[in-house]
Amino acid sequence: MTKLTANQIQQLNSYSVYVIPPQQKLFTLKDLLNTPTVGDALTAAQTVSQSPNKTVAASYLLRRIGMFISMQFYNLTLYDEIWKGQPHELIFGAKEEFGNLAVSLFAHEEDWVEINDVDRRSTIQFILKEQCHTIIEQVRSTSPIAALTLWENIFGFLLWHYHVFLEDPSTSDIARTDLNILKDDAVWEGIAAHSLFATYLKGKEPGALLNTTVRTTCCLSKDVPGLMQCGYCPLKK
Repeated sequence: MTKLTANQIQQLNSYSVYVIPPQQKLFTLKDLLNTPTVGDALTAAQTVSQSPNKTVAASYLLRRIGMFISMQFYNLTLYDEIWKGQPHELIFGAKEEFGNLAVSLFAHEEDWVEINDVDRRSTIQFILKEQCHTIIEQVRSTSPIAALTLWENIFGFLLWHYHVFLEDPSTSDIARTDLNILKDDAVWEGIAAHSLFATYLKGKEPGALLNTTVRTTCCLSKDVPGLMQCGYCPLKK
């Protein structure tokens, strides 16, 4: 258990992750991970986002989860910390953001823990398998959407973070270590035959892919009321 700084909380908030419980609770991570309740959780996300169908709602939800996952890697790089609470303690709630009702995540402040350098590889593997792959497969069990679309919803946020970290001399070394782990095929064992993030990067540095159509699938944000087509969209003209 660790004490989050004011800067950490502010950064979490900027990515729609909050430490103060929501006024309107929708579901928990436990609900997403349980087969009997994942459908109801996706329906709640669809209702709040006003998505026209389950496919759009699934992509919308994984973009919101993608912001949380990006904060996992952000805090790992800057502070050697990640969130490692119990599934029932990670709450999804409805919160107004920029004039629209959105699905945001809420976590207990004391559920961030410090990670030793020797644990970095296993920690990244844990995030990929238990906090990404498992959720993606559960959401796909109740909506017709490609896994790659949902993975790319996460990768877009990581692309920006690693660009910033690699440009900063104070974080470049540790960011390079974490990035190399993410690009290692072995870390993706049980998820994919190769590193999906390495494929996403196409052999290039994160900074070289900014403002390009790096995605191979559309995240469907253009179909969510109040949102726009993302800058990485392959359909963009």
